[in-house]
Amino acid sequence: MRVMKWSMIALAVAAGTSQFAMASSQEESKGFFGDQSLKLKTRFEYMNRDFKNGASNNADSGYRQESGLSQLLTYESGFTQGTVGFGLDAMAMGAVKLDGGSGHRGTGLFAVDSDNNPEKSQGKIGGAVKLRLSDTVLKYGQQFVASPVFATDDSRMLPEVATGTLITSKEIKGLELSAGRFTALSKQTGMARDSIGGLPDEDGNHAKGLSSGINIFGASYAFTDNFTGALAASDADEYFKKYYANLNYTLPITDNQSLNFDLNGYKTKGDKRGDQVDAIGDGTLGVDNNLWSLAAAYSLGAHKFTLAYQQSSGDNAYYYGVDGNSTIFVSNSIQISDFVGREEKSYQARYDLNMATYGVPGLSFMTRYVMGNNIKTNGLGEGKENEWNLESKYVIQEGPAKDLSFRARFANYRSNGAYSGYASDNYDTRLIIEYPLSIL
Repeated sequence: MRVMKWSMIALAVAAGTSQFAMASSQEESKGFFGDQSLKLKTRFEYMNRDFKNGASNNADSGYRQESGLSQLLTYESGFTQGTVGFGLDAMAMGAVKLDGGSGHRGTGLFAVDSDNNPEKSQGKIGGAVKLRLSDTVLKYGQQFVASPVFATDDSRMLPEVATGTLITSKEIKGLELSAGRFTALSKQTGMARDSIGGLPDEDGNHAKGLSSGINIFGASYAFTDNFTGALAASDADEYFKKYYANLNYTLPITDNQSLNFDLNGYKTKGDKRGDQVDAIGDGTLGVDNNLWSLAAAYSLGAHKFTLAYQQSSGDNAYYYGVDGNSTIFVSNSIQISDFVGREEKSYQARYDLNMATYGVPGLSFMTRYVMGNNIKTNGLGEGKENEWNLESKYVIQEGPAKDLSFRARFANYRSNGAYSGYASDNYDTRLIIEYPLSIL
């Protein structure tokens, strides 16, 4: 892996010093204001978790329910013209609570105050400076990241925001290289440049989630239009070193038929604080883990049928969070569970329907079922879990409300007694309405 990584970097450097017939992105720059954009995304989200066995964060309630309205304003400048382009990005976001008191808190939509009541509002701002040389961009400041080994989450009212430096290079067609270091990660309910996760130090004081930082590296390459591959690695100071690989291949059969294979794998090796982590709450410490999944999807016109297998092995379950709450690019990471327990094996069957074929463009349906077994527990026997999801989404295709979307999600999660400490049996219902508006 190391040889491949450095070989691709060498190719990129060589490409940057060569003459190409095609102009680079910087050569085609229209200037700081010429390529600028200003976008506003408004989101309404309702979330209800009904714990049938009475489990909750509040003894008087068997369910959690909250709703809110958020807005995310993002500005991206273009790059100044010349050999090296300069630019600025900025973001401002806020959310207000519409429903949900202290007895129903705990959905993750809002933070709680010192009296354990949900905050009525939350928000944050940030910005970043960026430089571009040819097709290589360096960006420093607050930003959203989508690396398999460091990914910010946007599943609640406001997204996580990372602070640090990221370099992305696309000097060779089909090849993308990236490297970065991040020192802070603001959680979705955070209203400052706080860090998430963290473990008590030797004196019992709470440690920052990223410790002194996390380094990430990545490379992806499109071998053909239908075959891509990716490698990534991270080093979260004092927590772990993590490695990731992906292969994705689509086999065209006819004009409206295809078969896709998607292979994902992680290897995590613990370090210092990682040796103190109890990933699933059963008393087992450490984060050493191997996790992989393979999904096969058959598409036939409006229909897609998917089967997936996923396996976790090692000293503990797959651990993430200090490296972003979306850092889990595997097939069976779904609405509630990730199916990553210690020694867990899980199986998925999924069906997708695109109603555009039947005259209703923008409307889609999805249902899937995942079952996991063989989970190793501390003397409680074999752990088992299963989850069923049902989802529908509609996106308005034209008119003044173009791109306004309505999304309904439902999940039914169950686990046996040996694994009940991971997550309680519950029904999870969510309604998400989003309206992305391009102002500039």
